[in-house]
Amino acid sequence: MLNPKTKQRELAYVVNIDRIEPIVGSDNCEAAVVGGWRVMTRKGTFQAGDKAVYFEIDSKVPEIETFAFLAPKHYKVKTQKYTFGGKGLMISQGLLMSFEDFGWDINAYEVGDFLTEILGVKYSVVEDNKRKASVDKYKRMAQRHAKLFKTNKLVQWLYARTWGKKLLFLFLGNKRDKKAAFWPSWVVKTDEERVQNLPQLFPPDDTEWFVTEKVDGTSTTFTMKRLKRNKYEFYVCSRNVCFDKPEKEEKLFYETNVYTEMAIKYNAEEVLKNILETHNEFEFVTIQGETYGKSVQQRDYHMDNVDFKAFNLIFGYKDGTTKRLNPREMTEILTNTYNIPCVPILDEHFKLPNSIDEMVAYADGDSVIDGDYREGVVLRTADGVNSFKAVSNYYLTSKYGNN
Repeated sequence: MLNPKTKQRELAYVVNIDRIEPIVGSDNCEAAVVGGWRVMTRKGTFQAGDKAVYFEIDSKVPEIETFAFLAPKHYKVKTQKYTFGGKGLMISQGLLMSFEDFGWDINAYEVGDFLTEILGVKYSVVEDNKRKASVDKYKRMAQRHAKLFKTNKLVQWLYARTWGKKLLFLFLGNKRDKKAAFWPSWVVKTDEERVQNLPQLFPPDDTEWFVTEKVDGTSTTFTMKRLKRNKYEFYVCSRNVCFDKPEKEEKLFYETNVYTEMAIKYNAEEVLKNILETHNEFEFVTIQGETYGKSVQQRDYHMDNVDFKAFNLIFGYKDGTTKRLNPREMTEILTNTYNIPCVPILDEHFKLPNSIDEMVAYADGDSVIDGDYREGVVLRTADGVNSFKAVSNYYLTSKYGNN
């Protein structure tokens, strides 16, 4: 789930159980439903309306006694496929634990509270922790006092609340915590909400959506801002690192800087400059996309090199407003005018199905890029404002997704 304040993905948070469903073929287990997620649990563990802690797929929990039952799975929370000896089928996604499992009072946290940092949850794939980690002054404070934040329940309770973080910082923070790495203030970091976290969209209205293929790679941003007449500042960024100084190269996960390589390959600086020179009403222009291919992810698209496909083209106006183009508008400008490839458009007039399950099933399919199965799809409205992703369960349980 995306944190609406930080725009970063949260891996653990407090939920209410929406309902309990039987699992065909299982006598001892049932499915607890949270939004669009189904989690296999032992019968009688939860009831509809119960408060619980939900851990999303892709999570890795701390290797401590509380999570000892996950040791055989290397403490990772993944998409699991169960067939019960051919009697049924259950795709379980995520992990549910009770407040009692942590020794908490039922009122310790409220539904919607984010617990990722408090519980020390990280991404299950080491590379993702390096690519996606974002550190603010509160996280730096918590990292310096790691033992206190992991063991003191009062500190954990305070840290889960905005006012509590500020209070803790008064006593535990310092000037070094405040020093943040440079990031272009006008650039919004990329991440799409999963459809399972958007039950309010179903059953749907008559809105038409663009559908594009979700490419499995590393998030890449090219951006340029107007300074003065004929003067501009240009930056290349990964998901969380802006390569504004040579020493930032040390933060690369890959052997070479695939981000700057793609900027050079597609003349990103000249393209953005040309757009700004052509449109005097623009304050900045940002291109965001996915760098993919050999050694970027396990899904290498059978490539012996890397390449780039844009999924966002954003115009920032001098009056402070912004516009994110839809996939067709983006493609006409970037691909047709500047030869920058964009993510494949699969449908321009798609209407949502009646349920989240049907939407997730739609995500299954072959990739336009190489014909192997795709990671999923991204949907966006024609005005470019609303968007979300649906990741293929077939992909997640394959050799690419279930590692």
